[in-house]
Order: sequence, then structure tokens, then C-alpha cells
Amino acid sequence: MKALTWHGKHDIRCESVPDPQIEDGRDAIIKVTACAICGSDLHLFNGVMPDMHSGDIMGHETMGEVVEVGKDNKKLKVGDRVVVPFTIACGECFFCTRGFYSGCERSNPDPSKVKKMWGNSPAGLFGYTHLLGGYSGGQAEYLRVPFADVGPIKVPDGLSDEQVLFLSDIFPTGYMAADFCNIQPGETVAIWGCGPVGQMAIRSAFLLGAERVIAIDTVPERLALAEAAGAQTLDFMEEDIYERILDLTQGRGADACIDAVGTEADAAASWDSRIDRIKVATFMGTDRPHVLRQAIHCCRNFGTVSIVGVYGGFLDKIPMGSAINRGLTLRMAQTPVQKYLPLLMDRVQNGDIDPSFVITHRASLEDGPELYKTFRDKQDGCVKVVMKP
Repeated sequence: MKALTWHGKHDIRCESVPDPQIEDGRDAIIKVTACAICGSDLHLFNGVMPDMHSGDIMGHETMGEVVEVGKDNKKLKVGDRVVVPFTIACGECFFCTRGFYSGCERSNPDPSKVKKMWGNSPAGLFGYTHLLGGYSGGQAEYLRVPFADVGPIKVPDGLSDEQVLFLSDIFPTGYMAADFCNIQPGETVAIWGCGPVGQMAIRSAFLLGAERVIAIDTVPERLALAEAAGAQTLDFMEEDIYERILDLTQGRGADACIDAVGTEADAAASWDSRIDRIKVATFMGTDRPHVLRQAIHCCRNFGTVSIVGVYGGFLDKIPMGSAINRGLTLRMAQTPVQKYLPLLMDRVQNGDIDPSFVITHRASLEDGPELYKTFRDKQDGCVKVVMKP
């Protein structure tokens, strides 16, 4: 089959690889009908995340048609259309039974490496380093899905691939970001990053009752999409974000702040962002957490900072004094997608939201390597890439 494979920093190739096989009775094989490039894939593309191996298959936003089912899988049958969550979960362990599917204790087959870095292992992920299981990803013609009687959700008749594909990751992630904020009527939510996850967080915040959403970015196409959803936009290259948010909230700060950027944050001319870049370039630091620092400072006393941008290592100069002394709540997670899927499928089916609004580029797998560069460089108005093998 054809697949997009990783061969080093900035080196993604479309090449022939062996077809996946059933390895466990609970497995399923799907023929991929749509997949996407995620912002967190760019961390792999840019060589930020460790323990990628040459030839690893990329991708964790995937859906398709079931073509083979393991002997112990009673949930799926050949011909089912399904969306596959990016988090792999057994459904039976301590965390899965409590709804914390992204903390699954069984789906990472070798947790020893990541335990050394993070203290313990979260769930395995598709196409996202050997720290998190070394699973082949879904930017391919076929995908093996472990624990396929737990993860995939069947797609109701009448919904297109593009309407439901993002239930695999960015819609649940953006929704969780807003859900973490415990939004009350009349509140203001500030969201850093108007990429695909940020766009879903903007719309989810409104769905959950926010009166005002302030969206922060600098890319014109992203800011335009945010404005179309009803958000007030700020360009961090043109304005002092801290001063503007305090001004817009009568000096109080936003009721909740969402970091939908993560480890590779850019900033205009901030001293801390420059230092972050130097530290990362000289191997004295692992991440660039400018946005997280700013979100903490911009949040009102006893507000919530919701973190869904991906971070990989140890963050420097986080203003914990501000967070502690002002009573902030910090909430964060890799999304337990399975928890949110039924609710969000209903949202799509009822017409509350059509997540396909974020798609700007449609392509084949063969176009994938070049589109990784287009997406990274924010060229050609690119906000979200969907590929159809």
C-alpha cells in the first residue's frame, strides 16, 4: 500500500509499505477514505518530538471502511464506516473504565522510555513516536486499529466523510478545551492559536455558552475564520496581547484562557520567546512556552487556563507564582476522544456544527509531502489539509 512515511526532520515521503495485518482478535483493518495532517504532526516534521524511526507511517486523523475484523471483535463488521480516535484505549483498565481513555494503561506496549521522561505513560497514539507505542499511522491506504471494539465510532447514514473526519482529533480536542473552562453565561474566553484546534475551540466555546471569545493569531486566513464564527480577533504581531485583553475586560482578565498552540509558539518581539528559541536551538530547553506564560498572566483571578497545545518536555520560566497567588485552575490532557464521541457525533448530526468548514486543501497521498511544507509555512491560505487515498 501507499503511505506517508517519516525519514528525518523535514523529510516526509509517499512510498510503498507492507499492508497491515490482523495481529490480535480485537483488531480491525480499515480502508482509509479520508485522513488529515494535524498541527501536532508538524512537531514530528520539524524534528521536535523524540524517538521517531525512519520509515514510520505518519498520521492520527483517520476514518474509513472496515475491510477485516479480528475474531474477538463483536462490535464491527466488514463494510462499516468508522471514525478512528487518535488515542488507543483498551476500554477495560483503571483509566478507561473511568472515562480517561487517553490514560489507558495497556495500549502502550513499551512504556519504559516515556516513563523516564514523563513519570508514567499515557495511552498509545497512532503515528506518534515510539515513546507512545510506535503504532503505524493513518496517512495511508489501510490502517490496523487495535482495540477496535472500543475506539472507532460508526458513522450514521447521511453524513459525509468531511463532516465527521475531525471527530478523530481536532473537534474533540477543541471541544474539551472549552469544556475544561466550565463556561458560565456572560463569560469571556481568550484562545491563543486559530489553527484547526483553535477554530474548533472557538465554536465549542460559543456552543457551551460563552458570551465573548477573543481569538489570538497573526495569519489572516485563520483570523478571518475566527471572525466568521463571531470571535473578536487580536493579531499578536500588531498588538500587545496582555494590555489588550486587560483593556477589553476592564482590567480583570479573561474568565478562561485556552492554549491551543503548544511547544512551537511564535511571538512578535517578546524577550521570553527569544530566549526560548535560543535555549531550544542550543539544547538547553525542550519547548517554547511563551503562549502558556501569557495565558496565565491574562487570566482573571480564580479563572481557568485550559491547555491542549502539545508540549513534550520540561518548560522553563512558567509563572507559577501568578497562578498560585491568584487562584488559577490549570486543566490539560491529551483528549480522551472516546468519551466525547457520542455527544459530538450528535452535535454534527443535529446540525449544531459542520467541522468541514476548516478544510482549505484537498489532495491525494502523493501530494502529502509537499502539503506538509505548505501547512507548516502557512502558505496558499492553508488551514487544514485532507487527503483521500
